[in-house]
This record gives sequence, structure tokens and C-alpha cells, in this order.
Amino acid sequence: MANLKEIRNRIASVSSTMQITSAMKMVSAAKLKKAQDAITAMRPYANKLTELIQNLSGSLDGEGENPYTSQRTVKKLLIIAVTSNRGLCGAFNSNIIKETIRLAKEDYAGKTVKVMGIGKKGGDILSKTLPIKSRHDAIYDDLNFGKTAEVALEAMDAFSEAQYDKVLLVYNRFKNAATQIVTTEQFLPIVAEEDTVKQSSADYIYEPSQSAIIDELLPKSLKMQLFKALRDSFASEHGARMTAMHKATDNATELRDQLKLTYNKARQAAITNEILEIVGGAEALNN
Repeated sequence: MANLKEIRNRIASVSSTMQITSAMKMVSAAKLKKAQDAITAMRPYANKLTELIQNLSGSLDGEGENPYTSQRTVKKLLIIAVTSNRGLCGAFNSNIIKETIRLAKEDYAGKTVKVMGIGKKGGDILSKTLPIKSRHDAIYDDLNFGKTAEVALEAMDAFSEAQYDKVLLVYNRFKNAATQIVTTEQFLPIVAEEDTVKQSSADYIYEPSQSAIIDELLPKSLKMQLFKALRDSFASEHGARMTAMHKATDNATELRDQLKLTYNKARQAAITNEILEIVGGAEALNN
């Protein structure tokens, strides 16, 4: 059994860790509320805009192909991997890294695959196994639509210049504080849903023209899609960190209680030994 001083030091260490994890949990809980409100408010608009663009681009009927809708045989692939800059959030980052590597090694084996990293944690690890096109870790310092639009534009330009034949977006979609769903979305080219294409077209009159509306709205829709993914990921990160820190605090509490029990047993054993030594010494003197 460890001596009393060692146990006391461990109790102090675990208690200090508990204070840190508890504080981090509360900070994440406060940030989560703000991030959750932002993504909840934004999601209906982003989804409707994407649906509208898919309807329009699917019913163009050869009026002129937009560079962002051109279908090519996939030889070169770009994966936009969205992770976080900070750790201590459970499997949040590792799930994205695993999915990105799986896509590159299995689904698109034999193709030229590059990664655009958003988030320091994912970029650092993925750079060891896959070629990196660019990294945008500073975007989280002040997450806004303007900075996101610049990143989206980089991917859009690379696709329109035929540097890549397909662009995928891999991120954690926020469901609730305890659940984040690893999501892979096709970013480019834009593909219309088959059932929506059948329903569309004849009911609308386009002014000035359908292709002009698409040329104006399509880049905005793509930028909005990436911004939604980042907002989703940001809320998911705080949810994952809050859950991880809650579990860590519970584990630390359990460990501290066990150590206190061990400490009390050791102290009691030491007292009992002292009493026995005193009694034994007194008996020896009497004899």
C-alpha cells in the first residue's frame, strides 16, 4: 500500500484536475447555447437554398452548363475536412480523420486525393498520411460568412479550373449535446435530386432568365453550404467537449472518493500499528 503522503498528493492532484474539467464543462455549456441557436436558426434557410439551387440546375435543359454543375469522371478528388483547433472533446476530431482516410484509401482508392484542412487537430494528423492542398486553421478565431466565403471560393475555383473532378465535405453534424453525426456531403459538382427535378420547372417564370439566376445564386449557395457545415461543426465541438468534460469530472470524482477511502484505511492501519507498538512496549517493560 502506498504511504500516506503519496495518497495525499494524488488526492490533491485529482481534485485540481476535477476543478479544471468542471470549469471547461461550464464554459462549453455556455458557448454551446450560442452556437446551437446559430445553427438552428440558419439550417432551414441553408437547406431551402440548396434545394432551390438543385431544382433550378436540374431543370436547365441545356440552357448553358454552369462550371459548378459539370460532371466529370472522378480522377482527382478534394476532401474538405472540418475539425477543431482544440482538443479535449472526445472522439470529435478522430472520427473526421478516420472518415477522411477511409474515403481516400477505400472509396476513392487509386484516385489522386488531396485534403483541404479546416481546424488544427485534423490538419496536423492528416498531413502525415495524405497530401494537403491548404489549411485554414485561423478561421475559428472569428467565424463569419466573409472568411468562410474565401475558403469556399478557393475550392470552387480549383473545381472550375478542372484541378479536381469532385469536392467532398466531411464534418460533424450537430444533433444534440451528446450526439454528433459524421456527415459526408458532395460539395461540387452540384447534383440535382431526381425526384425534385421531376416536380420542378413548369410552375415558374424566371426573370431575367433561369441560367442568370443560377449564375448569381449558385456561388452564394455553395458558400452558405460550407458556412452551415462550419457552424454545425462548431456547435458539435462544444457539445462533444461538454460531454467529455462531464464524464471526466464524474471519473475524477469517483477516483478521488476511492483515494480518500484508501487514505483513511492506510491512516487507520498506521494508527493501529502505533497502538500495538505502544502496548507491546508497555508489556515488555512490565515483564
